[in-house]
Amino acid sequence: MLKKWLREPLLHFLFIGGVLFVTYNLQNEGVVESNRIVINEAEIDRMITLWEKKRQRLPTQEELQGLIEQQVREQVMYREAIAMGLDKNDSIVRRRLAQKVEFISSDLAELVKPSEAELENYLATHKDQFERPAKMSFVQIYIDPNKHLKKYPDKHADDDQDYAKRLLTKLKQADSSVDIKTVGDPLMLKQQYDQVSEYDIARLFGKNFASQLFSLPTGSWQGVISSGYGDHLVRIDHKVTARLPKLESVRSKVRDEWQAEQRRLMNEAFYKSLRLRYDIVIEKTPNENSPEKNKPETNSPEKESMASAGQK
Repeated sequence: MLKKWLREPLLHFLFIGGVLFVTYNLQNEGVVESNRIVINEAEIDRMITLWEKKRQRLPTQEELQGLIEQQVREQVMYREAIAMGLDKNDSIVRRRLAQKVEFISSDLAELVKPSEAELENYLATHKDQFERPAKMSFVQIYIDPNKHLKKYPDKHADDDQDYAKRLLTKLKQADSSVDIKTVGDPLMLKQQYDQVSEYDIARLFGKNFASQLFSLPTGSWQGVISSGYGDHLVRIDHKVTARLPKLESVRSKVRDEWQAEQRRLMNEAFYKSLRLRYDIVIEKTPNENSPEKNKPETNSPEKESMASAGQK
């Protein structure tokens, strides 16, 4: 029942409003007059804790006094900046404050813990993020396509395709005693690969070669398969299809991704609820080539009202 209430959007927004109110009051705690700065005990404890985490020791009295003076200096400069209006029309300040408001709704999402059913559902609907790729073990024999260079006349004669076919026939014979290390042509890649994914095969031999390879049966020599290097005879020794892991083995990752999505959804819902409180005015600017460009401005700006009934 409690979890159901925690997922109610209205409760989220009420909570956010309360957090905003508390945050504002905490940041302004102890400020009785505009020219009064109070560094309270809680703030001093926070300084000591941060120092200890960073330096692995407590600050000396002199160091603590320096931290306090630094905080006082920051408050003085900050208040003077506000008094001078330096925060107005500053895109960096505006962006930073907007981020801090978003952080509040993001923190709220952390309070909602996913159930087993929610994690199972997230895993099932986001297979591409967690699926373990198909893998295979295979052997390849390379056939150099540059027959016109006659680099290997003792092997190829005049036609590398004929050589590949003759070699494939020998390899397929039940009593074949062909030593694969002595046949084929040199290539700066291995002859044998164990448990490699389609991505890794494509990275080495090309996408077309990789896709063809995964369509072949296991246990027999196949060919001719083309790559960016030339032709190959291949034998698939073992193949494992792509599979979705059990939740137990990826629970931490699934939970992190689920919470990240909840933060995105919460931030968007929070923004939309806040946006309804404002009248959004977008002034229409004619294009450079528009005939309206040189017309006198007689119409009022185009107005997009996002205010809900009774809210302005």
